[in-house]
Amino acid sequence: MAHDAGDDGGELPPPAKKKTPAEEAAEKRRKKLTPGSLMKGLIRSGSGDATPADGDQVIIHCTTRTMDGIVVNSTRREHGGKGIPLRFVLGKSKMILGFAEGFPTMLKGEIAMFKMQPKIHYAEDDCPVTAPDGFPKDDELQFEIEMLDFFKAKVVAEDLGVVKKIIDEGKGWETPREPYEITARITARTADGKEIIPSNKEAYFFTIGKSEVPKGLEMGIGTMTRKEKAIIFVNSPYLTKSSLMPQLEGLAEVHFDVELIQFIQVRDMLGDGRLIKRRVVDGKGEFPMDCPLHDSLLRVHYKGMLLDESKSVFYDTRVDNDGEPLEFCSGEGLVPEGFEMCVRLMLPGEKSIVTCPPDFAYDKFPRPGNVPEGATVQWEIELLGFEMPKDWTGLTFEEIMDEADKIKNTGNRLFKEGKYELAKSKYDKVLREYNHVHPHDDEEGKIFANSRSSLQLNVAFCYQKIGEYRKSIETCNKVLDANPVHVKALYRRGTSYMLLGEFDDARNDFKKMITVDKSSEADATAALLKLKQKEQEAEKKARKQFKGLFDKNPGEISEVGAAESEGGKDSGDMKSSGEATSSDRDADTKGGPSGESEYAFEEERPGLLGRVWPSARRIFSSLGLNRCTIL
Repeated sequence: MAHDAGDDGGELPPPAKKKTPAEEAAEKRRKKLTPGSLMKGLIRSGSGDATPADGDQVIIHCTTRTMDGIVVNSTRREHGGKGIPLRFVLGKSKMILGFAEGFPTMLKGEIAMFKMQPKIHYAEDDCPVTAPDGFPKDDELQFEIEMLDFFKAKVVAEDLGVVKKIIDEGKGWETPREPYEITARITARTADGKEIIPSNKEAYFFTIGKSEVPKGLEMGIGTMTRKEKAIIFVNSPYLTKSSLMPQLEGLAEVHFDVELIQFIQVRDMLGDGRLIKRRVVDGKGEFPMDCPLHDSLLRVHYKGMLLDESKSVFYDTRVDNDGEPLEFCSGEGLVPEGFEMCVRLMLPGEKSIVTCPPDFAYDKFPRPGNVPEGATVQWEIELLGFEMPKDWTGLTFEEIMDEADKIKNTGNRLFKEGKYELAKSKYDKVLREYNHVHPHDDEEGKIFANSRSSLQLNVAFCYQKIGEYRKSIETCNKVLDANPVHVKALYRRGTSYMLLGEFDDARNDFKKMITVDKSSEADATAALLKLKQKEQEAEKKARKQFKGLFDKNPGEISEVGAAESEGGKDSGDMKSSGEATSSDRDADTKGGPSGESEYAFEEERPGLLGRVWPSARRIFSSLGLNRCTIL
């Protein structure tokens, strides 16, 4: 009786591994081999028992003869060659089929004679390499191969123009890149062994990206770790002129012996060359895993210097702070932005020199009296250590709420200072922690729910201040999903709708405030009055923008462009301001940022077409078209 293979309870064999396109192509070529088409005769035995495999670079001498013994091609000088061995990377280099099948059978130092029929060398159908001029490709030939060396290759350039052989493994995993500063011992020789850069030369110092070494050498060093020793094989397309090698005439290939002594991590923090961090003393640990996290308590010594003609030191913690280090929490705006950005990428014990432009130094931060406005500064910073943010695991509910209030108070301070992104990050941090908090009774549940709603409304307010009105609405919706009659959430969402120009939705929220809480009637009435003013302003601008649109006779075309204001700015841009209500002014650690008395934003307003045809406004908005020309 027939049955499935699995009916006997035995395990099915694992599915066959899918072959790569390269493996499939190699298998297809291998089918061209027939008995007697490739023969091997051993001339000299090699050493060891290892043979080349895919991914290995093989270095060989090759002499090709006819069956009568006449030399037709050779790499050896005694047979008319240049004395330069050939290099191939198995599985990657293009080569004749006889080589692809013969090389993996050889030992290091072995010399063998391979007899190949034409279809196994250059007469192969679709042969990936072209025969040299005058080569008897239709004849059966003998290839004498000496396997000089083979090793696992690091392919640096996809066209195999730069290949690396690791001699000694380095330390760590970090590799240099532009604009790191490199110290390395470099020697060089031609492919036939002629010395170009002597081994007794002192260590060479250069900066990656400044063309101070040949391009291929720079690419190879970019794959090395500290203390690594390697040979980098570079072909002529990658041998660009440099101060290391100004003369390149006649060089087809160069082998560089490199020992990467040290590299200084140089970071272009902004990508425009203005804020640069140079690591001059390594720290302890692995970068970036052991760098400070957000909300860490950092301890640093630093010295600040003006980058002008005076080069004067304006502050030194070891002198001006009684030798005590500066302590601050990251993410709280307590130090200049450029300072914190760089310290956040330091390891404990690391020393770095930071060059900082004025807009990331003291032009947007309380400026010391001896630092002039617009000053570019340099800080020498040493990160002594840091403490990770406090772990809430194991805390009681009361302790958790105390920690939350501390962080929220910091957010409130940042909000009052106008640092809305930093403030939002503080509120977001507590909200993330709240995902793992579980109240034990109704009383704790009520406190927890109120605190979470307060934080979410603070986040919504931050979104308003940075002009992210849609995200502000989404955040208010989270509060209203839990409590549909939350007055402050209705007010905050209604204000965001108004700032977006979605007046009907704003009106609904303000009216609902009165319905759910009579004590909010004064605030809601003031908001509705402001909303009416906004609608009138928008309608007035829309009439001006579309003036004459409907004055034409049937069949005539009117073109209406965006009107320009007296100052030349687009009239679609409008500033709006409004007074905060008591629900904003009474905010505290239980409610949100306090002391906020007005908001001012610039945003697009809908025109008359959007007022008379509301769905059109939504369509144009979704397409990113807030204004249009009507034909």
